[in-house]
Amino acid sequence: MAQDALGNSISAASDAALSGINDFVSGFLGYEKQAANVLAAADADPDCTLANIYAGFSWMFLEAAGAEDQASLYLARAQASAAGANRREAMMLAQLERWIAGDIPGVQAVGEQIVDEFPTDLASAKLHQYFSFNRGDAASMLRIARKVLPANPDNPYVHGMLAFGYEQMHEIDKAELAARKALSLKEKEPWAQHALAHVMLSQGRVREGAGFMGEASKTWVDLNSFMYTHNWWHKALFHISLGDNQAVFDAYDRHVWGQEKDYSQDQVGAVSLLARMEIAGMDVGNRWEDVADHMRSRARDTIQPFLTIQYLYGLARAERAEADTLMAAVEEKALSSTAFDRLVWHDVVLPGCRGVLAHARGQYQEAVRYLSIANPRIAEIGGSHAQRDLFGQILLDAHLKAGNWDIARQLLEMRRTWDPDGVPLNRALAMVYQKLGKPEEAAQAAARHYD
Repeated sequence: MAQDALGNSISAASDAALSGINDFVSGFLGYEKQAANVLAAADADPDCTLANIYAGFSWMFLEAAGAEDQASLYLARAQASAAGANRREAMMLAQLERWIAGDIPGVQAVGEQIVDEFPTDLASAKLHQYFSFNRGDAASMLRIARKVLPANPDNPYVHGMLAFGYEQMHEIDKAELAARKALSLKEKEPWAQHALAHVMLSQGRVREGAGFMGEASKTWVDLNSFMYTHNWWHKALFHISLGDNQAVFDAYDRHVWGQEKDYSQDQVGAVSLLARMEIAGMDVGNRWEDVADHMRSRARDTIQPFLTIQYLYGLARAERAEADTLMAAVEEKALSSTAFDRLVWHDVVLPGCRGVLAHARGQYQEAVRYLSIANPRIAEIGGSHAQRDLFGQILLDAHLKAGNWDIARQLLEMRRTWDPDGVPLNRALAMVYQKLGKPEEAAQAAARHYD
């Protein structure tokens, strides 16, 4: 019986299909473009169950309307050949069925079984982390990574998964150890590099973080657009804090925006960085226009909360009518959904969307009102701490622009616990202290910067 590159049994596959399967597994774990090779492999071998399952997964990763239709074509092929599938493949087929049907808890329940029975199936562990990440379930992300560690102690991708799980659970020291273990096993492990960037950001190691990601960027070759743009996004965050605006513009214009402009993750990465740039005082010119042009099709996109709220902000900043269409779609979903995430849409996404829409349109007290409701539970929309910090920054900016100086001072001083000498942060703090009649504190804030 054939095996994949990690030693997991495959029921039946031509040489070309096996190559495509291995490209998917290694590419998925390493965030490399080669993962997409499984699509051609499945087309060339429609009777290979696993190749067609992975091809279906690939379409679902698109996170866009129409993905289910394309994935269903591969699902039908996999179902037609399922009589010869082994147990692991049969469970993955059930996952694809549930995923297309929108039953994410069901997908994860089956994934848990797969990992329990086949702990060397790291693609299944990674898939489980993907869903946990989208649901804001950091404990599950860490647990699944720890579950596969005993069977894969020397696999760099496992340590990368561990590192990010630890970081999202605020176990920062363990996260750094796991990330450095991964990188000692494989220099080009972009998820471990990414986890270490999170660690450094959370500890105010800003100049070190910029230098580390600059050196790491030499290895960002043949990465998929998400990982390439996202690691550059992380590098840009360090430069914002340093006050190095030119480096931020360079990261945005050359690396963060322009890889796959129609892809969900690239779009929200651009929205998120542009928003941070504006909040830090940068004039982004007409950059919102190009992003909004590519997000027109998102006008009714309520597939994932974390994505929807950022699509809305980007469309609104570009003053597009689609922002109102999307807001109406969110309201409808929040009131009518019966899905597993219905409470998230009603209790968190709805006020969050109202808040970011108000901020984008200069209605700052309204932004404060709604984001103050959403932000305490914002983790439930998915994404990482660093990504969700956007909504904290928007709320802070709304307080500043509404003249809520005492609240703004508290929020800014709190942020100094992880960004003590951030240039934009301390510039805002200096202004607040001036408004509060505290010139000495204002001068101290204005003088702060990273050495």
